[in-house]
Amino acid sequence: MRGSAAWAVVALAAFGAAAAPALAAEQRQGLAPCRLGGVAHDAWCGQVRRALDPAQPQGVQIEVHYAVLPALARNRKPDPVFFFAGGPGQSAIDLAGAMGALFARLGNRRDIVLIDQRGSGRSAPLACEDEQPARPLAEGADAARTLARLGQCRARLAALPHGDLRHYTTWVAMQDADAVRRALGAEQVNLVGGSYGTRAALEYMRQFPRAVRRAVIDGVAPPDMVMPAAFSTDNQAAMDAVLAACAAAGPCQARYPTLRADWHALLAGLPREVSVAHPVTGTLERLTLTRDFALSLARVPLYVPALAAGLPLALSEAARGRFEPLVGLAAAMSAGSPGKMFEGMHFSVVCAEDGPRLAQAADAPGADFGTVFAEHYRQICAGWPRGPVPAAFYSVPPTAAATLVLSGGADPVTPPRHGERVAKALGPKARHVVVAQAGHGVMAIGCMRDVLFRFIDADSDGEALKVDAGCALAIPRPSAFIPVTAQGAP
Repeated sequence: MRGSAAWAVVALAAFGAAAAPALAAEQRQGLAPCRLGGVAHDAWCGQVRRALDPAQPQGVQIEVHYAVLPALARNRKPDPVFFFAGGPGQSAIDLAGAMGALFARLGNRRDIVLIDQRGSGRSAPLACEDEQPARPLAEGADAARTLARLGQCRARLAALPHGDLRHYTTWVAMQDADAVRRALGAEQVNLVGGSYGTRAALEYMRQFPRAVRRAVIDGVAPPDMVMPAAFSTDNQAAMDAVLAACAAAGPCQARYPTLRADWHALLAGLPREVSVAHPVTGTLERLTLTRDFALSLARVPLYVPALAAGLPLALSEAARGRFEPLVGLAAAMSAGSPGKMFEGMHFSVVCAEDGPRLAQAADAPGADFGTVFAEHYRQICAGWPRGPVPAAFYSVPPTAAATLVLSGGADPVTPPRHGERVAKALGPKARHVVVAQAGHGVMAIGCMRDVLFRFIDADSDGEALKVDAGCALAIPRPSAFIPVTAQGAP
């Protein structure tokens, strides 16, 4: 699940890098000054020492790293903002530039704290191998090769000093996060989570309710959501919406009159041998295009509506044997992703929390997407060490902290159906805002960063829950891309 990568891409595109003046020298106990990519001013970096296995406090120790983007005002507020990254498997510190810009107004009076969750970034990292943009397409298209690669990675990780993969679950990681709060001397914190980071935030709220002042969860992946099974249902809904929008728009319908039939014909004709130019190297490659790989390529642009606008052209061309647009859209998403995905952490979390519940998942598979992704995770998780997860983890108790729940109506992985039931479970202190034409990540849309600021900065919960978010509700779906030459231009 590349959820937070997509979320962060939107943030980066919208706001660029932070640009704040250098801070006057100061001292922070237990912290050292540091420089972070994309952040113009000095930050503070620290770590807390934690037991790898909470049940063995004297056993193997790891260091959980965090960074503080210090408030610019002299008299800062005592309640910092904790940001939880997504994936699972993304480093929060790697997103410092995007988050510094997104939280620019908040960062005037409040520290912004970025925690590398255990298994990611600098915190006992569980990395497989770096993504290589020039890697042959055939490697990604071969499911057996992917499974073998991950099996080899699992064996390498298990040999590390911190390689007991059973101890990287969300409920353990949130105990680390509270250790960071205590190290900073903060009585309460404000939580912001995107994508999988919403699951982390909800778990922190469950375990440490008195430590939470406010919370914002964007693109909700609740603990009882069986992610690999829900992907199919939600991917299908998002793809159907793209096809329906094209059929309802005159120019798109005129340019792609058989789009839905083209999509189904493409899938029906797979597997097949194809030739396609690599989107990075331009080298013409031969590979077997399977149904699974085609579905993987098609789902990626759905995360960002501006990229999904290119899907009508890409699907139409692919149905006619020209696959460069479809491959290129998926590559464009990957090229814009900040930081790397720590796959070992990703599967340690998903295989422990979601894997055991795949057989009982209530999500109806999508007509096109079927059980492709659930089967992929089932095969990987069959051999992945599985940590214990307490039954209470899967509950969402009522919250005493005002909570802003954000959903994008066009989101292919965490659409409003998940945010709606979480808001209901959280109770009267939660408010659910749906931006109908937004994709995966709402906070990065124009005025929403001001909504975020006003919500957290409000003096009372009542004032926070009344913050006007109407500025983003009417944004339109981007029009489908139509080549200029198709409109009669010379």
